[in-house]
Amino acid sequence: MLDRRDVLKRAGASVALLGTTAFSGGSIGFDEAIAAPAAGPLDPSLPQGLRDEVILDTLPGKAPLLKLSYRPPNYETPVSYFDSLYTPNDAFFVRWHLADIPEVNAAAWRLKIGGDLVETPLELSLDQLKRDFAAVEIPAVCMCSGNRRGLFSPHVPGVQWGYGALGNAKWKGARLKDVLTKAGLKKEAVEIVLNGADGPVLDKTPDLVKSLPVWKAMDENTIIAYEMNGAALPHFNGFPARIVVPGWTATYWIKQITGITAIDKPFDGYWVAKAYRIPNGKFPIVQRFITQETDVNTPITEMVVNSQFTGVTDGQNIPAGKTTEIRGIAWDGGYGIQSVEVSSDGGQSWQTALLGLDDGRFSFRQWTFKFTPPKAGTFALKARATNKIGQSQTAEVIPNPAGYHHNVMQQITVQAV
Repeated sequence: MLDRRDVLKRAGASVALLGTTAFSGGSIGFDEAIAAPAAGPLDPSLPQGLRDEVILDTLPGKAPLLKLSYRPPNYETPVSYFDSLYTPNDAFFVRWHLADIPEVNAAAWRLKIGGDLVETPLELSLDQLKRDFAAVEIPAVCMCSGNRRGLFSPHVPGVQWGYGALGNAKWKGARLKDVLTKAGLKKEAVEIVLNGADGPVLDKTPDLVKSLPVWKAMDENTIIAYEMNGAALPHFNGFPARIVVPGWTATYWIKQITGITAIDKPFDGYWVAKAYRIPNGKFPIVQRFITQETDVNTPITEMVVNSQFTGVTDGQNIPAGKTTEIRGIAWDGGYGIQSVEVSSDGGQSWQTALLGLDDGRFSFRQWTFKFTPPKAGTFALKARATNKIGQSQTAEVIPNPAGYHHNVMQQITVQAV
């Protein structure tokens, strides 16, 4: 089984020659993206058709990423990038639902805050957002709700993501709470509706509009971000500003945000009322979107505890009788990682890994484990993360129609030689 790091290695020097294409303005021409040679076989758990067609491909302003679709653009980050605490902006995964993605002029961009549930509607420029509101910076994992969907068995519909529909960044911006307070949010408000500049190509396709419960919109960690990792947001990650909801899956992280509206009843838009929902009672979710719950399902909200290997690849040779450092990352919905355990015998016995820097409860937590194979042979490595409220990864996938919350303990094999 190959992970995304193997894909990069197999693509070879030809990928290195691709470089990064600068985004020079105008309409985005996906047909002009530079394609690398075929990336080779992927994880056998992924659908066969996907494994045959995935290539390393370069979008404007991006390093070579794993292309799953052009229109809309959905590109996965190679796992090798997760060996660093923060994911480089040019390697950050790309996820869009709609193909009409405008090039936004920062000087002309405006953010409108309104609705009957605010006293004073606002219209903010980017300069005003930066100047008139306190800036905060929050390290946080941004993860597509469908990360690892392609590993479900049986397979479910949707973008067949592997291990790379996520990234960790330092997000800087203004608290959504401060903006809503300045607009005079009324106590009768129930939800906050979020709309971006992107749109559908066909009239029948529902526009991507989401809502947050008021309590989450007013959380001090929910921000309107205009920087990531100390630089302006890349075009494909939401320039000039996006919503950042640390701890919750990226469906709420609306890119190219242009409209924020306070309402006094549950929002009935497709992407909240119909899509991005999970069966009731199947997952250990603490933060719930209660105004949107039904008798059978509820909106997906916080991420579940998870981990993965980064510094070793499946099938890799390591020296027998010598110590190899096994590295990885862990994360959850913001409760914090308590421990990571590693097994070298497929889960029969476990040892505690060493946790790295704690850079905030919403960030990746790196971990290391020193493994000394006693003899030559094949060893099955497995990792298991536990958070500070006692939640651990699962041994088997929890079935659900949309393929969300895949947090099965990852297992890879290494060859001691």
